[in-house]
Amino acid sequence: MIQIGDRLPEQEFTFITEAGKTTATSAELFGGKKVVIFALPGAFTPTCSQAHLPGFVVLADQFRQKGIELFCLSVNDAFVMRAWQQAQNADAITMLADGDGAFSQALGLAKDTGAFGGLRAQRFALVAEDGVVTELQVEAPGKFEVSSAEAMLKRV
Repeated sequence: MIQIGDRLPEQEFTFITEAGKTTATSAELFGGKKVVIFALPGAFTPTCSQAHLPGFVVLADQFRQKGIELFCLSVNDAFVMRAWQQAQNADAITMLADGDGAFSQALGLAKDTGAFGGLRAQRFALVAEDGVVTELQVEAPGKFEVSSAEAMLKRV
């Protein structure tokens, strides 16, 4: 599992925006910036849609005032992440589609839910500065406490 002091793995991400489909690498997204990446098991799932993402939407301005960019990671495709972003009014947050789970696996934070959904990201949040992890909060199974927007805002 990735640790504080480790560099984020290199990955190419696909995004769907009003301008269409685009790609960017980890270095392009996280280099030279302070970011919070919060990950969740799936778009449109109950805790993710009712608490995790909405908390970051509500507090996005407070993170921005601290010079922090927000990224939401899920093992879904870019089209699902865009639809979820629109449904949640989450335009202030960059939605990272980890379609095949490669980034979650490279972080050591993937889990296999079997027939329920297959490979997913564990629920976690991290802070990275210039691509290096400075804070990492991984939720215990079935919990939603340490990776919330409120908890992370206190840690940045």
